[in-house]
Amino acid sequence: MESLRELYRIGRGPSSSHTMGPGLAAARFKNKYADADRFTAVLFGSLSKTGKGHLTDQAIRDAFSPLPAEIIFDNTIPEKKLPHPNTMELKAYKGSVLVGSWRVFSVGGGKIQIEGETCQAPAKIYPHSTFSEIKEYCRQEGIFLWQYVEQSEGSKIWDYLSQVWNQMKASIYKGLNTDGVLQGGLEVQRKAKYLISQRHMDESPETRENRKVCAYAYAVSEENAGGGVVVTAPTCGASGVLPAVLLFKQEQQGFSDMDVLHALATAGIIGNLIKTNASMSGAQCGCQAEVGSACSMAAAALAELYHMDMDQIEYAAEVAMEHHLGLTCDPINGLVQIPCIERNAVAAMRAINALSLANFLTHTRKISFDLVVRTMYETGCDLFSKYRETGEGGLAKHYHCQE
Repeated sequence: MESLRELYRIGRGPSSSHTMGPGLAAARFKNKYADADRFTAVLFGSLSKTGKGHLTDQAIRDAFSPLPAEIIFDNTIPEKKLPHPNTMELKAYKGSVLVGSWRVFSVGGGKIQIEGETCQAPAKIYPHSTFSEIKEYCRQEGIFLWQYVEQSEGSKIWDYLSQVWNQMKASIYKGLNTDGVLQGGLEVQRKAKYLISQRHMDESPETRENRKVCAYAYAVSEENAGGGVVVTAPTCGASGVLPAVLLFKQEQQGFSDMDVLHALATAGIIGNLIKTNASMSGAQCGCQAEVGSACSMAAAALAELYHMDMDQIEYAAEVAMEHHLGLTCDPINGLVQIPCIERNAVAAMRAINALSLANFLTHTRKISFDLVVRTMYETGCDLFSKYRETGEGGLAKHYHCQE
């Protein structure tokens, strides 16, 4: 598996696969063909169908700036005939002469793959690729999951995860202090500031927990939807889940920042396993691959915070993913707003529920984390294409019918 630096990426929303990935590809392409004087980007599949709502064209133009760039949305090729649902072709010209071209796949989490090029693939620094292998190794060595991360990545990983944690908190704080309407035409009102400031006169501890966790998740998700800076955890569209539960529990229980970094490391292992053995791309496997993965990461992180054992961490992650199986990706108007923002809040609460179940019921479990990851991937591949981030099915379809 790759470094957690490849999983946790800091960048602008609203979509890791539709904004960060294409923007990164365009920037690399421009650097490769520095003598070009103009560019063309042709977007296919999900990038074409929801690219406007995800600001894909804006991200590409910004990367090619100040040089001119023509963006073409091509819906003529059926998704099943594409090598990846998020496919794009970049072309560089000098005058009328084509000087270079790439076919690029935005595979989720801000990561890209360039067709025909393997040399740019990040190094595989983890020696294992399943949770069962990692668990067995850690037990043999007598180490925790976060120590496994340090052993594989080196001590400098804590400096990077500290940057990640600081940005996660910054996204929450900014979102909590921003109101107004999100751009895109849906007239979605930001709600995080309202949630954090409005409390019931006789609010119970349980109600307060739900309100604050949801406020934190809304804050990050609204920042993402507004094109603000977030951390992919594992994607932009699911970036609110993990920060919400970690900050709430830190405030509630007094966990140190180093405790949180250890939790981020454990969550990163879960995310890496999903990325390696399944997918984090909504265009490839639906929202189960995004919000489901984020919930699984958050549940494992919480279990690490509470110093639960390896089996309990696994059970928390498995429960969280299991109950997102089949979740479709159906963003209205291609915007990462409805139902995306609300789903982050619900998944954050579900991660806390998974932690409670792991505390009591781990010894009764029948399903391994590796099994549920494999199941998620097969389920995602079986989903009809209109339920995989194309904006053609589910809420995206019926919202338009309602209008």
